[in-house]
Amino acid sequence: MPSTQRQILVTSALPYANGPIHLGHLVEYLQTDIWVRFQKMCGNECWFVCASDAHGTPIMLRAQADGVTPQELINRIHKEHDKDFADFQIEFDNFYTTHSKENRELSATIYNRLKDANHISRRIITQAYDPVKEMFLPDRFIKGDCPRCGAKDQYGDNCEVCGATYSPTELVNAVSAISGAKPIEKESEHLFFKLADFTDLLKDWIHAGHLQESVANKLDEWLEQGLQDWDISRDAPYFGFEIPDVPGKYFYVWLDAPVGYMASFRNLCDKSELDFDYFWRSDSSTELYHFIGKDITNFHCLFWPAMLDGAGYRKPTNVFVHGFLTVNGNKMSKSRGTFIMARTYLNHLNPEYLRYYYAAKLGAGVDDIDLNLEDFQARVNSDLVGKVVNIASRCAGFISKKFSGELSAEIHKPELLQQFTESSDSIATHYEGREFGRAIREIMALADLANQYIDDNKPWVLAKEAGREQEVQDVCSMGLNLFRILIIYLKPVVPAMAKASEDFLNVSPFCWQDVHQPLTSHNINRFKPLMTRIERSAIDAVLEESTSSVESEIKTEEETMIETEATTPLTADPISDEISFDDFVKLDLRVARITKAQHVEGADKLLQLTLDLGGETRNVFAGIKSAYNPADLEGRLTVMVANLAPRKMRFGLSEGMVLAAGPGGSELFILGPDEGAEPGMRVK
Repeated sequence: MPSTQRQILVTSALPYANGPIHLGHLVEYLQTDIWVRFQKMCGNECWFVCASDAHGTPIMLRAQADGVTPQELINRIHKEHDKDFADFQIEFDNFYTTHSKENRELSATIYNRLKDANHISRRIITQAYDPVKEMFLPDRFIKGDCPRCGAKDQYGDNCEVCGATYSPTELVNAVSAISGAKPIEKESEHLFFKLADFTDLLKDWIHAGHLQESVANKLDEWLEQGLQDWDISRDAPYFGFEIPDVPGKYFYVWLDAPVGYMASFRNLCDKSELDFDYFWRSDSSTELYHFIGKDITNFHCLFWPAMLDGAGYRKPTNVFVHGFLTVNGNKMSKSRGTFIMARTYLNHLNPEYLRYYYAAKLGAGVDDIDLNLEDFQARVNSDLVGKVVNIASRCAGFISKKFSGELSAEIHKPELLQQFTESSDSIATHYEGREFGRAIREIMALADLANQYIDDNKPWVLAKEAGREQEVQDVCSMGLNLFRILIIYLKPVVPAMAKASEDFLNVSPFCWQDVHQPLTSHNINRFKPLMTRIERSAIDAVLEESTSSVESEIKTEEETMIETEATTPLTADPISDEISFDDFVKLDLRVARITKAQHVEGADKLLQLTLDLGGETRNVFAGIKSAYNPADLEGRLTVMVANLAPRKMRFGLSEGMVLAAGPGGSELFILGPDEGAEPGMRVK
């Protein structure tokens, strides 16, 4: 496949097919997409592949809780992820799944090659075992009291209160998070990848320019401690691929998840004329880049390159590690409404606001970035709307109305245009080095110069003076040429606004080199607004919806792990702390008749109930959709909290709360009074 162009394959860490995409995830996918778009604008052959990470115990348990097969679950989540990515303008060349024939075949090939090269060992280990569910328990599925600080309901690997790390056997009062039973210890044979076989290779590789320096230095600590064998197997029951020669044993998700990069690309190759081996053979001259979060550094920078090398495949050119997202300076929080899902954001805000803000914050390091919502609003409004779009809106009207949409044949200020075009190399260097924040600062400095040029020449004043028509055309044409260059520089970040700008300027899709060819004697189309300002009300709506979605959840993902077969209602949901009688009497519980019940469009768990309290009507959203058909509820008496403050939800105002018992899902039972009770009666 000879070519003078760079040939680049890019991957992002795979999103887990167990829940929705949130704004923290998007730090990775947006920066990868920006980098890929830049490469493509420069004319390089660049492919961006990803896949749903679709295997593992959490997938199996979530599917059981939802009453679906794992395949049904991962298909649904895949579609949701695909839609979220598309709406954020993340343009994968292939978005596939790890639960595929390509992945099964490649995982088996890699395993067999490693085994044949004596890089796989077997040994008996002792693990926590759930005697009720008859399955071995991953650390995260064991809960108990922290052995250091005593905090309750901590996972079996670390304490979220004091930060201590420990083994599950050290937990006090440990129970299975799946059944509630006390785990027992049980032996099982597991397969291990002998990572230490690759110690010398990894020592050289991590300091050969493939990683950020800080990442390489951190990995030295692992190498100094001595590399341990890596467990690549799990026992049945497990949703994944069975190991070819070991019945009842499955590839641990951490083996077949990164193989998912390769499988996604192979699937793309099968649909195109690309050559898989050309990119993945050990002596490949192509470029391979992984974008990952810092939480999976050890895996992608030690285990993964070693496994590839041992199986006869090429190692990555670079692994680009990034930090996490905070919101308003803090870890994302459900209680504060700052644990924001991608879809919640999209319901209220333009995705390119976030693309721009992330880009303005991102550098080549591993530092966390902060989504400060006030700064987010101010920066987007000031930069994109107040500076960039403002240039076009100030100039376009004059060209359309006075000159029939035709730009001047001359460049009014060539030296300024040259300054803009000469910035191309510097800005390109920033993009190439993933220093997006530096690129944005340089672009916005140019935008300031463009606006200053328009302010100095005042076409709105010139237009009022007879005989100065040519100056008006020249100045406004110059302004639009400067605007065009800015949009070219911004296209990797705001592709939708760039497309609208291309339509307005009546040009073909921009490539990077277009900055060197100005538009003269060229007809443009009528200007339409390219981007509107962020209103605080839209941000507030995102926060409100995030809070409401948490409040309306009947069962959290963790709660769905607890199954009633091994627990009583009290063990699954212990009695709350005591309250005083005075606290209790503040509740005004009333009998209500359900006069109307209906589905809520766009809500998975909610029914909208119209309640008659005997002279007063209330609208209540209740999370009982999985347990009741609306028609079966109409006419029934129930009990509600009548003095609960109304809650503004995405779907409307909820004026109270209907009382129900049960663990959730289909096992929910609304409370009803005995015969003789009437709407409006107080429950005492």
